[in-house]
Amino acid sequence: MTDRLTSMAVFVRATDLGSLTAAATALGMSSQMAGKHVRALEDRLGTPLMHRSTRRQSLTDAGRLYYERCRRVLAEVEAAEAVIEDISATPRGRLRISAPVGFGASRLASVLIDFMARYDGIEIELVLTDRYVDLVDEGYDAVVRLGPIAETSLVARELVSHRQVVCASPAYLAEHGAPETPENLTDHACLGFVNASGLPYAVWRFTKNGADHTVRIRSRFQVNDGRVLSAAAAAGHGIILQPEAVLRDAIERGFLVPVLTDYQAPSRSMFLMFLARRPQPPKLRALIDDVVKAFPANDGTSALGKSRT
Repeated sequence: MTDRLTSMAVFVRATDLGSLTAAATALGMSSQMAGKHVRALEDRLGTPLMHRSTRRQSLTDAGRLYYERCRRVLAEVEAAEAVIEDISATPRGRLRISAPVGFGASRLASVLIDFMARYDGIEIELVLTDRYVDLVDEGYDAVVRLGPIAETSLVARELVSHRQVVCASPAYLAEHGAPETPENLTDHACLGFVNASGLPYAVWRFTKNGADHTVRIRSRFQVNDGRVLSAAAAAGHGIILQPEAVLRDAIERGFLVPVLTDYQAPSRSMFLMFLARRPQPPKLRALIDDVVKAFPANDGTSALGKSRT
């Protein structure tokens, strides 16, 4: 016999994600078990809830009605549990979080690991991706997103700015010299970043004294992971433009040296975003407090030893 609430959760997640396989992965169970949960609901109700195909599931008319009811029931259950959690004030439970790859791997992951070390009852699923994720439809508790932001249905807490810096290794600079202006980059080997859409980030923009400097760089090596670019630059293969969060450790250890420090590279606001709830579950409230404290919006320090402007 299956647990009816679990079966309802599987059904809702499969509907939100578009397949039983995706729902099974998100809920940490096998695809066979996810299918068993949905079949149990259909047997109990005496009617199909889903049209199944090899690629995707879609809802029957009964399934659409049942889906809306299930979402309300599960929301009420979560709210009831949140009240009890609030009484105990002890963060516990699972948190699903999404963040940009570079920032998540280089900075956020260690904060979350320390967070789990303080709260034994916390489990975290951290999904690193540079694509836009839908917090509600994809079942996240919180997402880190680069600004500007447009959603009005979510709460946004501003974090430290996502500032970019230009760097190269001491060996590269000893052999090729350092660029004195952004325009000099066309004479250097630059290592290119490929964004989430698969397009190369080939135009680097800078400002100085109110003037814009836009340079189209040439790159023989392009990759969609800033950590790989950092390693390639540290090995002397060229100049990179990447978020300081990704490069901080390599700069502090002397593997990379900032160049063009008189010019301002692009900087974007960064936010921790989550649903507005009353009351907010203790696990999420504690997470928000920790992340905002670790990456305060008014943090003026940097790996370059200069204030952010």
